[in-house]
Amino acid sequence: MMRPIRAACLGAATLATLLACTPVAAAATDTGSAQAGNTTRIITVLAEVQQLTRFPVAPGSVSQGDQVVVRSDLFDAAHNKVGETHGTCTTTRGGADEAEQCVVTYVLPGGQLTVQGLYFNYLDQGPFDNAITGGTGEYKKARGWVHSDTIATTPKVVRRFTIHLV
Repeated sequence: MMRPIRAACLGAATLATLLACTPVAAAATDTGSAQAGNTTRIITVLAEVQQLTRFPVAPGSVSQGDQVVVRSDLFDAAHNKVGETHGTCTTTRGGADEAEQCVVTYVLPGGQLTVQGLYFNYLDQGPFDNAITGGTGEYKKARGWVHSDTIATTPKVVRRFTIHLV
């Protein structure tokens, strides 16, 4: 039986799942609307990890088959909580060039969005894009992508998520 490793903040690919371990004043904008035509609605939030558990295949290393479960709070520009994320990830390539396949649900005012994709190379904390695969409520016909940028790595990782609804 694998024992979970609990962490408040990990510098691992799982942090890319919607994380930021430090409360910060977050950019939160919602521009446009996802109506017919070429209009794009953009929502920008920052995330703060509330729970993260890694279930390693081989304790002490990042290995293929590792599982991660994560929950984060989403914040607007005034650092008001505006939602949550809930996600699971599976490591598909271990080592320093790690890759994880993740499925994440964003709970936002008006409904939920589901997002899926890969996260690479957690050591450099680089940007990534994931596909919006569906939604509920006002997002029931959602399509688009989520772009993530690391805006701070010290003292902890802080990520900005820009949700592009088209």
